[in-house]
Amino acid sequence: MTRQELVANIRSKKSFLCVGLDTDTKKIPTHLLKEDDPIFAFNKAIIDATAPYCIAYKPNLAFYEAFGVKGIMAFEKTVKYLKEHYPDQFIIADAKRGDIGNTSKMYARTFFGEYDVDALTVAPYMGEDSVTPFIEGYEGKWVVLLALTSNKGSFDFQLTEDKNGERLFEKVIRKSREWGNDGNLMYVVGATRGEMFQDIRQVAPNAFLLVPGIGAQGGSLEEVCKYGMTEDIGLLVNSSRAIIYADNTEYFDKVAAEKAHEVQQQMEIELDRHGI
Repeated sequence: MTRQELVANIRSKKSFLCVGLDTDTKKIPTHLLKEDDPIFAFNKAIIDATAPYCIAYKPNLAFYEAFGVKGIMAFEKTVKYLKEHYPDQFIIADAKRGDIGNTSKMYARTFFGEYDVDALTVAPYMGEDSVTPFIEGYEGKWVVLLALTSNKGSFDFQLTEDKNGERLFEKVIRKSREWGNDGNLMYVVGATRGEMFQDIRQVAPNAFLLVPGIGAQGGSLEEVCKYGMTEDIGLLVNSSRAIIYADNTEYFDKVAAEKAHEVQQQMEIELDRHGI
């Protein structure tokens, strides 16, 4: 999916919501455990319920790989279902890959060639040759580079400063601008660090940011939009637990739809506030 298509879909739906499919069989409604594929059954119901209110889905591979072949099959079926029934949805594989060049090439072939998702989260620690294989030769595909995360361990490395006062997350963003562009490279920035969006926009003024942390993690949508929104929106805000696990009864999908709609309405207000 191109940047133009992504932006057009956001404007059309008045939403920049990404629903995280962190599907845990210990949390899904128990009646689904009787299904042949409980993970896919849950995902399908969540997708059908929330698709009118979001523009992206983000399956977290850890929740699928934990079940071996069956989990990967559920992931594949989820991607296929989205492509067949909701082709306008932006699909992000949250796999956090990143290794030496030859290995990254194979990861790229897996997610962009075999699974044909739109985007993949990538860890930048190993540098240019671990990231560029995901960019080169894959038109319309995106790298979502980890930049500033919301977990407490982010203080260990991401916020450390060099002798010039540049923090590591800023260096990552600045350097990566040499490898990709605003049409194939976006960044993960945690919503719980709202005030730092100003600093990030100094380094990447027009890049899309994938923002987790809204909802269960307590991030403020208003603050994220205040400091992070651009003329071209520039935000994909992810919510997982607050939507998909809002209810664990037989009505879980209807409650998920209500929660997604609530977020979409808040986003519409923010878009109007910013004249978009």
